[in-house]
Amino acid sequence: MRHVQLTASPRDKAIALLPYYTGLRISEVVGLDLADLRLSARKGELRIRGKGRDGGKTRLLPLHPDLRPALTDWLAARAGWKGTGAHPAMFLNHRGARLSDRAARDIITGLGDAVGLGDDPAEPFSPHVLRHTFAAQLIRDGKDPILVAELLGHGSLDTTRRYALPTEADKEAALDALITDH
Repeated sequence: MRHVQLTASPRDKAIALLPYYTGLRISEVVGLDLADLRLSARKGELRIRGKGRDGGKTRLLPLHPDLRPALTDWLAARAGWKGTGAHPAMFLNHRGARLSDRAARDIITGLGDAVGLGDDPAEPFSPHVLRHTFAAQLIRDGKDPILVAELLGHGSLDTTRRYALPTEADKEAALDALITDH
């Protein structure tokens, strides 16, 4: 996150921080329109249209305080981009059209690769890792799984349950708690 804050362009920073601070899918990030964002000096909210054939459910997400400046900076920079007046998309490509899923995914994986997050082929880094981190941190902090499912846009708690599965470190810590005679 520090690398993103220090090196990424305003657009790329906002794209990379959204899955981490909101739990959005990458398709939801690139699907955002300017009208989906309400931002004030102290608060902010995103309207998210979920996945699905019919557009899915719409949910409202409050913005984390650390995300608001990144979005504000991007909106200021966006004003100078090609396509600004013609396209409602929040995130534009350099030709002035809506940014694609693939391009947004490449931005995030590129930022991760720069700090070594893509080095382990057994655990590839992707935007979904940021979404997973968002959910896992909330669950481990004791937040209600129903709340986490709502924030993620899950229709079922079974889908959210995978974020609560124990890690290898959790398993090792559990075994370390065993009482031994030596």
